[in-house]
Amino acid sequence: MTTTPAVQHIAIPRVRPGMVGRLTLWFVVAANVAVVNTLLVLSPYPGSNVYFVLGRFFGLHAAMIMALQLLLVARLPWLDRRIGMDRLTAWHRWTGFTLLWTILVHATFTVVGLAMMSGTSIGGQVVDLASTWQGVLFAMIAAGLLLSIGLVSARFARRRLAYETWHLLHLGTYVAVLLALTHQIAVGTTFTASAFATAYWWTLWGVALGAVLVGRVLLPLWRNLRHRFRVERVVPESDTVLSIYVTGRHLDRLPAQAGQFFLWRFLTRDRWWQANPFSLSTAPDGRSLRLTAKAVGAGTTALRRVRVGTRVFAEGPYGAFTGMHRTRPATLLVAGGVGVTPIRSLLESLDGHIVVLYRVRAMADAVLVDELRALADARGAELRLVTGPSRPVPPTGPIFGPDHLRELVPDIHERDVFVCGPAGMTAAVLRSLRQLRVPQRQVHTERFGLAG
Repeated sequence: MTTTPAVQHIAIPRVRPGMVGRLTLWFVVAANVAVVNTLLVLSPYPGSNVYFVLGRFFGLHAAMIMALQLLLVARLPWLDRRIGMDRLTAWHRWTGFTLLWTILVHATFTVVGLAMMSGTSIGGQVVDLASTWQGVLFAMIAAGLLLSIGLVSARFARRRLAYETWHLLHLGTYVAVLLALTHQIAVGTTFTASAFATAYWWTLWGVALGAVLVGRVLLPLWRNLRHRFRVERVVPESDTVLSIYVTGRHLDRLPAQAGQFFLWRFLTRDRWWQANPFSLSTAPDGRSLRLTAKAVGAGTTALRRVRVGTRVFAEGPYGAFTGMHRTRPATLLVAGGVGVTPIRSLLESLDGHIVVLYRVRAMADAVLVDELRALADARGAELRLVTGPSRPVPPTGPIFGPDHLRELVPDIHERDVFVCGPAGMTAAVLRSLRQLRVPQRQVHTERFGLAG
């Protein structure tokens, strides 16, 4: 079924939204680094040695990094629309490993410094701290939790865990944060060094925890209570692909854009606890939302059994894969497989001249191709199906090699390029775009997946 195109006449911003988001985040980090180091200088610890000073230095920065960790996964709409959940999650992951090492260094230097100051052994100092200071015991438990979470978040372990299991374990991060905050209040001299220091730390933790509460809990609950999503129709698109139409109340007030995705929970007895990220496969029209999914596992295969009228809990919209980030009037949309879903919604919504490259192994795999053709005809866009197995190489080189890509789209340097598809295809396209020297600001891609 093809809907009437809902074209968005998007003004190209002079300042890129992604740059604004990144600069804002870097400014927040730099300002907090400056404040933390100022507080450290203004609140010296009497009789301390260089090891203890270094321990305090890393401890304060660990607290700041932990607050940043929370902000990165708070799913705040302003940041998510400008940076994207995939990038924020990747930054969260690397910041997490940085946090773990910072905590270990903090503990090591602090214990060594105190042992030298008191003339006791390192082991004796650890036992004394754990038995005398409850705040230190809390810190040890927090460090153990973070170490465990770090291990299950490592790539080799993460691949072996179902998302729901990993997410449940990952909730231990919030317990570790509360224990770390208790530790800082109990033994952190810079926390109570001055009224300004106390106000700063409470504000930092309040903003970080408040952002998580608002973005991860209150906003999704409010939106679902307001819109009351339900399944309207389930339509098979092929033997392995189906579309689900979701309706609700006041959908014209839902701030969703073409190219974005939701985390969908279908509230049935056997699926309510499973969240799946699916992009919108039509541009939001204020009446319904459509997701299109490929049955690749037990979870997505079970979608065929979802009944009309089933309540849906939808978190989102998420993602920066939208026309908001355009820099040029003309656009190239590159899709592979079921990655065509956000590409189809972008084709429906964007203005200007559009070229669509849709990569499939065979015509039977070309999901939504009839809709793409109808939209392309209505919009004056060019649709080019690129078919064939992945290994054979045409005379012009790899299908998405730089030479073949330039042959398909000669004016590629004058276009924004949106890419969505399997990881291998996406990597090949991005590599070719770099070789063709297409400016990075004109290239847009996003991995649609679940975040911590």
